[in-house]
Order: sequence, then C-alpha cells, then structure tokens
Amino acid sequence: MFHKECGLTDAQIDEQARQKLAKLSLKEKVWLLHGNWQMIRDSILYKRSYNPVPIETYGSKKIGLKPIGFTDGPRGVVMGKSTAFPVSMARAASFDTSLEERIGDAIGKEARAGKANYFGGVCINLLMHPAGGRAQESYGEDPFLVGEMGASLVKGVQKHNVMACAKHYAVNNMENKRFSVNVNCSERTLREVYLPHFKKAVDAGAASLMGAYNKFRGEQASENRHLLTDILRDDWGFEGFTITDFIFALRDGAKALKAGMDIEMPIPVHFGNELLAALKDGRITEADIDRALLRRIRTQIVFDNAKDPLPAYGKELIASKEHYALACEAAEQSMVLIKNEGVLPFSKEVKKVLLLGKLADTENTGDHGSSRVFSERVITAFSGIKAYLGDTAEVIYNSGEDLEAAKKLAREADAVIIVAGNDYNDEGECVMPDPDSDLNAIECMAHGFINNNHKIIGNGMMKAASKSDKAMASYTSGDEGAVGGDRRSLSLKPSEIALIKAAAPENPNTVVSLVCGSMLMTKEWDDQVPAILYSWYCGVEGGTALAEILFGRVNPSGRLPFAIPTDESHLPKVDFQANEITYDFYHGYRKLDHDGNKPAYPFGFGLSYTTYEFTNPAVEKTAGGYTVSCDVTNTGSMDGREVVQVYVRVPHSAVERHVKKLCGFDKVSVEAGKTVHVTIPVSGEELKYYDEDRKEWVLEDTAYEFGIGAHSGDLAWV
Repeated sequence: MFHKECGLTDAQIDEQARQKLAKLSLKEKVWLLHGNWQMIRDSILYKRSYNPVPIETYGSKKIGLKPIGFTDGPRGVVMGKSTAFPVSMARAASFDTSLEERIGDAIGKEARAGKANYFGGVCINLLMHPAGGRAQESYGEDPFLVGEMGASLVKGVQKHNVMACAKHYAVNNMENKRFSVNVNCSERTLREVYLPHFKKAVDAGAASLMGAYNKFRGEQASENRHLLTDILRDDWGFEGFTITDFIFALRDGAKALKAGMDIEMPIPVHFGNELLAALKDGRITEADIDRALLRRIRTQIVFDNAKDPLPAYGKELIASKEHYALACEAAEQSMVLIKNEGVLPFSKEVKKVLLLGKLADTENTGDHGSSRVFSERVITAFSGIKAYLGDTAEVIYNSGEDLEAAKKLAREADAVIIVAGNDYNDEGECVMPDPDSDLNAIECMAHGFINNNHKIIGNGMMKAASKSDKAMASYTSGDEGAVGGDRRSLSLKPSEIALIKAAAPENPNTVVSLVCGSMLMTKEWDDQVPAILYSWYCGVEGGTALAEILFGRVNPSGRLPFAIPTDESHLPKVDFQANEITYDFYHGYRKLDHDGNKPAYPFGFGLSYTTYEFTNPAVEKTAGGYTVSCDVTNTGSMDGREVVQVYVRVPHSAVERHVKKLCGFDKVSVEAGKTVHVTIPVSGEELKYYDEDRKEWVLEDTAYEFGIGAHSGDLAWV
C-alpha cells in the first residue's frame, strides 16, 4: 500500500486494523474521526493560533493508535521556524521533478523533526485563471505539469513516513467565494482537465486527500459521493483516508460520512456528537463509522511500520544549512527570464547598482494564510545583491516613491533593478467566509468546540457571535489589514508602472524583477525595459538566487508554467463573485490555441544566457505508448539547463480535442558546445479521452502527432 514496504501483507494490515477496531466502543470510534485542535492553548503558548505545533486528531492508547499530527504547507512546514522554499508556482517553473522530490524529502524531515506525521501541503488545484487567489500554492495551468510536480512532492514527503495529503478535492479554483460557490462542469471536463493531477497523486501513493469548501453540482464537495467514492475509490482504487478542509467544509456530517469523507478537521463541527445522534436516528450505521475508521487505521499501520531512512529526527534538521542551500537551488532554477535585449547578465565590473521599489528590500515569501512559513531570516533582493557584490560595488536602495529622485539615481547607476509585483495583500488565501455565505465563522467554531466537549470556550464564542453576525475569527496567523483573496488586477500597481516608465529610460542597463505567485501582464510597460525576470516569491534565499542570476553565476533555466496573453480578454471570463459557475473545457494556453490568439509569452517559455538547437526529432511506438526523442546542442558559450517539452495533438479524432497538450518533459544539463540525446516517454494514458456515454476512457486507433521543442510555441512535429 502507498508504495511502501512495512513488513506486512495487505491481508495482515487489514487483520491488524480490524482487531484494533474491535476493541473500541462506539463513542471511541466516533471520536477518532475528528480533530482535537488546541487553538486557545496555541494562541497563549506560541502567540500563533494556527499550526505552530502539529494540529492533532485524537489517538487511542488502548489500541496503540497515534494521533494524526497535521502540519500545513506547501512552501515548507508552517510549524515553528522552518525553511521557506519558493512557492509551488515558482517550483513549477523549474520543470524539475527530481528537484521537487528533493524538496519533499526536506519537508518530510522538517515535519518529523517538528513531531508531525501528516503533511497537508500537496496543493494541486489547477490555475484555471491567473487571478485565482491561491495560484501561488499550485503548479500552474497545465494538468500534466501540475500532476507530475504534485506526485514528486508526495514521493519526497512520504520517504520519511509522513503521510502526504493532496488538496483541495475538487474543482477548487476560486478563493473569495470558495465557501459558497457551486461549480458545474461536464463529466469530460472534470475528468480530463480538473482531476488528472489528483489521480497522479493517488497513483504516486498519496496517503490522504483533503476535500474542498466549494459545492460541486449542487452538493458540498466534501459530501459528494461521485467525487469521494465513485471516482476516488471505485475508479482510482484509492486506499487512504480523506479529511475535510478546516471548519467550513461540511453542512451534513451524516451525508459526508456515507459519501466517503472519513475525518473532519480540525474540530467536529458536524462529526462528533452529531454522528452519534445520526446513529441513534438511523441516518448512518456503525458499519459507516467502521469503514471510515478502518481507512485511517490501515493507513497509519503502514506508515508506522515502515522503516525510517534516518535513525532520528532531531531539531537540527529544521532550517538546516542543507535545506537553505536547497531553497537557494530551487530559487535559481525557478526564475524565468522572459525578455533580454543584451543587458543580462550584468557585468561584474559594475561600481554602482541601484535597486528601486518598495519590494526590493521587503521580506516577501508569499501570502499570510495557512501556507505561511515563519523563517528565521529571509534574504531580500537588496541584501542578496549587496552580499554578492561585497566591497566591489556600491549598492543603493530607494523605494521609488519620489520619481524625480529615482530618475536621478538611475542616471548615475551602472545597473538598475526595479523590483515590482505583489505581496500578501494583493493575492493569497481568503480565510473567512464571505458575508453573503450561509456560514458565520464564530458560530461554526463555537459549535465545533461545544461538539468537542470544550463547552466553556464554545459558549464564550457563541456569546461573542450573538453580538455581531459579522464577527470575524481568524484561525491563521494573518496580519492586521491583510486582504489576500482573488486578485483585483492582473497588472502591476499604477505606482510601479509609473516608476518603470520614469526610471527605465534613464538607464539602458535596467531589468524589472517581478515578485508574484501568478501571471502579471506586462504590456503597459514592457517596451520601456530591455530585460524582465520572473523572480516569484522565492523563499528564504530568493535574494541570493536573484543576484546569482543577474550577475551570471547561474544561467537562468526557469520556464513559464502558464501562458501570458497579449490581452486580458483572451483569458476565460470568470466572475470571482459568482455563487454559480460553470468551468469550461478550455483555459490557459489551450484556450489561446482554441481561439486562435497568439500569446505574448507562450506556456513553457523562458530565455537563457546561452542558445540551444533542437535536431533529429523522432517518435517510436512502444508497448505502453510512445517515446519522443531529439538531440539538444548548446550552441552558446555558457553551460546551461534546457527544458525539453513534448506536446500531443490528435488531428483526426472522432471528438473535439485540445489543439495540443503537454504530455512529457525533461530538464537536461548541456555543457557549452556539447550535444545530449533526450528521450521522453509518453504513456498511452495521456492520449485517451473520456467518453461520457460509455463512462470510460478511450484510446483511439488513430494518428497521434508529437511536437518536441523548447516551449509550446516552438515545436517540431513528428
């Protein structure tokens, strides 16, 4: 089970689980199906109410069942003072699954060192639209890329017997209305666009899945039998357990349990005593309880009996020197150079370097919601470049608020770096239900504490709620004034655009470094600058990596995990305030292809300080699909890494298909003047379409054409 060796057969695991189950009373069983969050304790002891230490479920000493100890993610372990890696969107830009598995390995070590055995940070919701608030927590707009990266994170985390949880299942692609929106889509769109990446996580052995807040086809996603049982268990063969997203996911506990939801987190708002009441009136049976609990027990038996790769997991593993070095490597491989008119890399002979913009000396690793990682230190752009150049150059920081002063400084500098983009106020998790939803935050939490027998705390919250229907109780560590949520603009702030237009013409050696978690439109200003670099929310060593890229110690190798359109009208039309929405078959580069709109910057695009030539493309049929190959020659003077991408199209299909879609990739190192031969397998599973009438996947007996190249807009078709 879960691709793990634990010394037991599946039959032995099941027998042990049933023996444990038989020793429990009915109430004990029910109490093992929900969390036991100590929010008040954590607020007092750690001055952080959300996840400073593991958020636990109940365990049972009677049967030797440990509590599940939850830590959030995905840019690192949120407990304590951990390593903040680049956000998932940045890591997706690396197109490096082996690197992502190594990051998962580091996260697994830090989770264990912090006493957690469950990582709730494999966030693989698709980037349906770049304005989506939690875009930074996912891996981009393409289901194949999202799935490959998510599966790699699962594998890395679970090496250390930390149960990995993929979330949020499913069609969770809007932030502000996530608690109330009802999502519809065709079955084919669901299966081909919004679920393939979840299946990859399951196939990689993920121990758990987290349900979503939104509705799907009129039912809460976390109470939806079609998602939780028909697809997840019956079609995919998932053997682990499911948990709810926190507090607001359920409306009917009995319905959720029967649909396939196993554990309610982090407190029993609709499990606990409500399940006991449902047992009494016959809405559920003890067999329903047993089925859910057996899934949890079996999973824990596997992970508890698997051999640890390390003899111990001490505190020295948290934020270790090795993990900071890995975070720096990830940042280096993630940054995407999308424009360079001979400016970069900057000469090491520069004597005066100017950094402009408020974000140039701001610790900015991403949003301040449930994924926030608290690190001991963060290297900003200013501090990273200053440390890199040392005493060889003067490095000046200016906020850019005074445009005339900025222009004067730009004229006097040898190189100008304008850092612009977003922070936690502009995008990120929207923690509380919107005012129009049917949820009241304090009432939900109070009900949960009462249901969990914390009556004093619960009744106190209920009194507070009775005074104000709009009362807000944050369960994260968010700052006062933090907004987050779905983005209100896809452009830079007007003040930043004004700064670029003022300062860039004053110095031909100017680069704009974009700090963000998703796509930013550049058309308002990109003709003003010779170089543009996506530097993302790039973790604790982001400033170090930025310096190494800008001054040429590292050759940029990141590639865009989304397409940048020439106009926002080419994106899907999404009402982020809607209570009802239908997801289309097309989004991202697939929509641009379908509509015949050429992107400003294609999906998979990125520049290098060297040049590559692709030759000898070939395709060969295999027993399980195809292999696509080519030679890649580094025709420049600098060693580098290139991302070789394979796309498929089916010109004679009996059904409507995407014009092309990613079906394979590999990141390869190529020395200057050298050639490497690259072979990429394409599984036959990637070529199928879902037939809604037959309710099955179909592999057509037809011609498949494969494009291989550097990005989605530069392919040789074979």
